Amino acid sequence: MLSRTGRAPRRLLTRLALPVVAALALTACGGDGGSANSGGSGAAGGGHEVKHARGTAKVPAAPKRVVTLEPVQLDTSVALGFVPVGAAVLNETAGVPPYLGKKAAGIKTVGTVQEPNIEKIAALKPDLILGTEARHSALYERLTSVAPTVFMASQTDPWTENVQLVARALGDEKGAGKLLAGYQARCAEVAGKHGTKGRTAQLVRPRDGVLTLYGPTSFAGSTLECAGFTTPERNWENSISVDVSPERVREARADLVIVTAADVKAADAVPDAIRDNAKTFPAPHVVDQSFWISGVGPLGGMAVLDDIDRILTSSK
Repeated sequence: MLSRTGRAPRRLLTRLALPVVAALALTACGGDGGSANSGGSGAAGGGHEVKHARGTAKVPAAPKRVVTLEPVQLDTSVALGFVPVGAAVLNETAGVPPYLGKKAAGIKTVGTVQEPNIEKIAALKPDLILGTEARHSALYERLTSVAPTVFMASQTDPWTENVQLVARALGDEKGAGKLLAGYQARCAEVAGKHGTKGRTAQLVRPRDGVLTLYGPTSFAGSTLECAGFTTPERNWENSISVDVSPERVREARADLVIVTAADVKAADAVPDAIRDNAKTFPAPHVVDQSFWISGVGPLGGMAVLDDIDRILTSSK
């Protein structure tokens, strides 16, 4: 039986703010941050310094015109109440992921994550730019000529650590701590409700004639593990994912198999390789890649957890 879940669930930021003392350890590397409204603990001159992948940047205490170049930066900024004026996206046709809600509807796109458009960024007159050394290193000098720029090291680093860096740049580490605490609490809730301990789960993304399997250090993979599942063991080749050919599809077997799709209602959302191996994959679940893949951050994490909860509830 094929289950399809594609609508981002309703969630409130107040639920993200559930206090969980243990999860606050995730924010131990930061200093004192203020709320999004207060702009954090700005240094003299109305700004504060942020150490990042390219050194130290002096950024506004309360940035008003933020441009983000990575999904985790976009998600975290929206979650903290700093809705960016511009964002690089994974796909310009798809635009800003709809799971971010109405608040994000007016965000201008400034090219793709892989190829941000400097002219579009400059036209928005930003007072803070957030990017990534691994992807945008060659653009750093041009970006800093437009506005103070903070780079995280890599998009493949643990996403919770990147959330913390974004929050430091925005001056709201305490807010990030609450968001991550809420995420951890929701993980524990889903795990306890469905008894996921000891069960395996594998996320599969069909694309370009291959199947991409996501590992435990990926955003969605780590969220599945946070919810109590274990990713099947394999050589992840020091990466967040590996590609396998359709002929090797059985390597994706697990107790819970999840397949991402741009259109969860499409007839070909489940690739033939999985559909033709019904004994190995008796009940694959199709999910919306706009938040399972692109939704890196506290809001995306909660959307994925809500989807996991829905899938497991409907499977009983």
